[in-house]
Amino acid sequence: AYRNMAATLTYMYPYVYVLSGCAIIVRGQPRGGPPPERQINLSNVRAGALARRAAQSQPDTKDIPDEPWAFPAREFLRKKIIGKEVCFNVENKTPQGREYGMVYLGKDTSGENIAESLVAEGLATVRREGIRGNNPEQARLCDLEDQAKAARKGMWSEGSGSHTIRELKYSIENPRNFVDAMHQKPADGSETPESFAAEAKFFTESRLLQRDVQIILESCPNQVILGTILHPNGNITELLLKEGFARCVDWSMAVYTQGAEKLRAAERAAKERKVRIWKDYVAPTANLDQKDRQFVAKVMQVVNADSIIVKLNSGEYKPIHLSSIRPPRIEGENKDKDKRFRPLYDIPYMFEAREFLRKKLIGKKVNVTVDYIRPATTGGETGNFPERTCATVTIGGINIAEALVSKGLATVIRYRQDDDQRSSHYDELLAAEARAIKNGKGLHSKKEIPIHRVADISGETQKAKQFLPFLQRAGRSEAVVEHVFSGSRLKLYMPKETCLITFLLAGIECPRTSRITASGSQVAEPFSEEATLFTKELVLQREVEVEVESMDKAGNFIGWLHVDGMNLSVALVDGALSKVHFTAERSSYNKTLQSAEEVARQRKDKIWANYEEKPTEEVAALLSEEKERVAKYRAVFVTEITDELHFYAQDVETGAQLENLMETMRAEIAAQPPVEGSYVPRRGDYCIAKFADGDWYRARVDKIESHPSKIHVFYIDYGNKEVLSSTRLAPLPPAFSHKTLAAQAHEYAFAYILVPQDEDARADVVDCLVKDIHNSQCLLNVEYGTGSGCPYVTLQFNDSKDDVGLSLVKEGMVMVEVRKEKHLQKMVTEYLNSQESAKSARLNIWRYGDFRADDADEFGYSR
Repeated sequence: AYRNMAATLTYMYPYVYVLSGCAIIVRGQPRGGPPPERQINLSNVRAGALARRAAQSQPDTKDIPDEPWAFPAREFLRKKIIGKEVCFNVENKTPQGREYGMVYLGKDTSGENIAESLVAEGLATVRREGIRGNNPEQARLCDLEDQAKAARKGMWSEGSGSHTIRELKYSIENPRNFVDAMHQKPADGSETPESFAAEAKFFTESRLLQRDVQIILESCPNQVILGTILHPNGNITELLLKEGFARCVDWSMAVYTQGAEKLRAAERAAKERKVRIWKDYVAPTANLDQKDRQFVAKVMQVVNADSIIVKLNSGEYKPIHLSSIRPPRIEGENKDKDKRFRPLYDIPYMFEAREFLRKKLIGKKVNVTVDYIRPATTGGETGNFPERTCATVTIGGINIAEALVSKGLATVIRYRQDDDQRSSHYDELLAAEARAIKNGKGLHSKKEIPIHRVADISGETQKAKQFLPFLQRAGRSEAVVEHVFSGSRLKLYMPKETCLITFLLAGIECPRTSRITASGSQVAEPFSEEATLFTKELVLQREVEVEVESMDKAGNFIGWLHVDGMNLSVALVDGALSKVHFTAERSSYNKTLQSAEEVARQRKDKIWANYEEKPTEEVAALLSEEKERVAKYRAVFVTEITDELHFYAQDVETGAQLENLMETMRAEIAAQPPVEGSYVPRRGDYCIAKFADGDWYRARVDKIESHPSKIHVFYIDYGNKEVLSSTRLAPLPPAFSHKTLAAQAHEYAFAYILVPQDEDARADVVDCLVKDIHNSQCLLNVEYGTGSGCPYVTLQFNDSKDDVGLSLVKEGMVMVEVRKEKHLQKMVTEYLNSQESAKSARLNIWRYGDFRADDADEFGYSR
């Protein structure tokens, strides 16, 4: 029945795997595809048969167990030849095509004979019925078998060999418990790879089949066990992705514990090389330049819980949507039916999500990486949407979308497996959502949904009238700018009062934007758009403080708005985007506004570009000459000098009014002393405070610490600050409020000099000023303004008329700030000449000689 093929050639194959202790499968080198398989059975020997599972289609059949010593023979053969080259001779071939031969390790027959090794270890028996006496190879097999019997090796040892029979289970009763017990623990085993394609199957077989590996069990969804195969040479998952044989699967990536980013990176590498399954791949951002894919921008507005508006370095505004996340929403409701529906406050967790983004991002620079661009849509189920740029936005290394999702303030969008338009950090988003669900955060919480009852009294005249006294008494109130209608018209959210109001800036007349009125459309005034943009960049969605003074007939509140210590009305006037209104005359900010307007007029910028003063004989004579500095010195009394080298001063001309007010107020307090501890201070309140000298003074509450005995107050008539117990505070009688007599302490900064940032150097200057001008009368002239509400001035000693700032320069205490304005050049030159004299004399900061401007920061001097 056998055909003798002993005279055939020797074959050499590099790829081998083992079927049993006496049969192997060999494959040659791949050429244009996976090579064909060839089964070789070992001649003249027999090993035990391995276990077989009963056919599922035949219920009457039973599982067949291992024969004794069958598995040890298979393992011996596997460890001997897997991963090594073998050669073989085909000796016999049956009519059915089964081939028998001798297998050797190596490239020729001089290598180890596999059949002889099996017999010598007692793991296979010799088929003696076919042995020929004149065949030396067959005779050697018989000798080796006799030696194994004598040595009691393998199957020839004592016992039945039952300990070599495996107890196999072809199913697990509870796969979930099994995975949980073995989760992330290495387990020895082998795996039959999933069939994706012939090339992928061979790629995996040639590297893993019958190799010693470790398996990390990751999860068990729907009774399917998921795991990772670890091989000493690497991770087959990453290799398959890198070579373009596979793609990442989202649902299982979420449970992958070996670094999902490595898998995404491998997939990206295959996409970039366009290999195999990615040969026709086109990246979502392939049409974008590198500068448009990654850039740094400043966040100007949070539009929604998943979208922001940023300002590019070019000055252009660009809307950005956070990739792959969905903001909170109400499912299955037609929101258009309710005209009063306000998504920000009515959708659960929408306000929390917006506030999180606002506090984190507004006014800050972020890194933007564009992931994909959603094309514009018209009609259909999705509605009308413009083209959307979707990107990953980070600040300080934190992915904002991931932070939102981890707090349960947004959810992750699920995609089709072939949809590549998604976040470049999609796996981190999925992991963050899983944590949020597990911890019951935000949208995933089982707690009661937060409700925001926000009253909108914009345009509600009656409600505004009722609310006005409360805001007036509150002094400075905290607010958030929700919307900017124009340069001086805003919508504010008052967090303590939980209401929305329309707020108009007091004291200024800002260019009006275009609008439609009952009489028709009104054309925008010049520079109205610039003023609106200026205000937006300065205050939109920022936390501000407002002082409400009055309201108009439409129910809009009028007052002063401060952001980061800057008066917005003054800033607009200083920026030549607004004029001072006559109503500012009765305000404590009038002088600052007038000074800022004068500086803007002199610059002839924007709204003052065509401004011309009334012609007089003197002005006409000077039109061809260079504009001169205006010196209008007035008497002031310096009451406080701050560590920042600013100072507070009172106008001497109103000093008598202050003295009369203080005398009257103290007399009234003495007649009706306040009840100690009855006053509950609030931030921004105007009150009276008992100073160390035992007298009462007008003050403003600036800060309240957690301990009630620590109240930070600012004495509005003298400029000094103090931390007091609440028992030393009392309500300010209305007859002596700041409306009766405005705060008398005005803050100023020295013009033409740079403030030392070094603490020791600055302390020396402060000490010098305290000795020279503190609690003394001087002469003051406003030189220029900055829009911050703090004018820059020169100060003269009352007796000698010497310039205080210039004296500091002459003594080498400070450096000179070089101003560019033409009308200030005479003063700047005088200051610079004095600085040169101090340098030559090596006074104070110049004691070690001159140093370059580039080193100013090192020496503690900056503007």
